[in-house]
Amino acid sequence: MIRALCLLLVLSWPGVAQAEDLVAGLSKSRISISANFDGSEILIFGAVKRAAPAPEGQIGLIVTVEGPKNPLVVRRKDKQANIWINSAGVQVDGAPSFYAVNTSGPIDEVLDEASDAAHRITVRKAIQSVGDPEDVADPSIFTDALIRIREEANLYQLNVGAVEVSDQTLFNTSVALPANLVEGAYTSRVFLTRGGAIVAEYASIIDVEKVGLERFLYVLAHDQPAVYGLLSLAIAIAAGWGASAVFRYIQS
Repeated sequence: MIRALCLLLVLSWPGVAQAEDLVAGLSKSRISISANFDGSEILIFGAVKRAAPAPEGQIGLIVTVEGPKNPLVVRRKDKQANIWINSAGVQVDGAPSFYAVNTSGPIDEVLDEASDAAHRITVRKAIQSVGDPEDVADPSIFTDALIRIREEANLYQLNVGAVEVSDQTLFNTSVALPANLVEGAYTSRVFLTRGGAIVAEYASIIDVEKVGLERFLYVLAHDQPAVYGLLSLAIAIAAGWGASAVFRYIQS
C-alpha cells in the first residue's frame, strides 16, 4: 500500500509524468514603434524535450501571437433613404488587436475541438464572449464580419504549414507583424499536439511600445488632450499658411 502511494506521488509530481515538453525562444522580445515603423518579423524557434524515446506518430506544432484584447461594438450598416446608417450592433467583450496562428499542418489535423475550446487557440475561440441582443437573430455573423475585416488588414492570420519541424524535435517559424500594431504586451504561445490533443505548451511575452515622437504624441494625446488639440490646431494653421505663402510665391 505504501509503495503504491509513493508511486502515485512520483507520477503526479510536476514534470515527471510528462513525457514531452517544449523549450522555445524568440528572435526579439521587444518591438519599438517609431515614426518610420513599417512592420516587423519575429522568429520563434525551439525543440521538443523528451524524458523517453518519442512515441509513435506524427507530432503537431501550433504557434500563436496575440495582441492586447479590447472590448468593442460591431455594428451593421443599413441603407435607408439612400443613406447608410448604423443599425443593429453586438458587444464583444474582448477581441485581440492582432492574432496570428502558424501551424505545422492543416488545423483540423493538428488540433481537435476540445483542445481548441480549452486553450482558445483559433481566432474564433480567442474572441471572448459575444453578446446576444434581442434584435439580432444571428450574432455569429457579426463575429464573422470582425474576423474578415481584420484579416483584410493583416491583423488576423492563419498560416498553415508555416511551422517547420525537423526530426520530430526541432521547429521554427516566423510571424509578420504589420505596421498598424497596438501598443502593449503580446503573448506568444507554442503548443505541441499528438492526435489533435495538446500534450505540452510554452508561453512568452513580447513588449510592443511606442518610442521617440510617436511616444510623445501618444502620451500627450492621452494625458493632456487639450494641449494636444491646441498643438494640432497650431500645426494645421502653420501648414495652411506655409502652403498659401508658397502658392503666392509661385504665382508672382
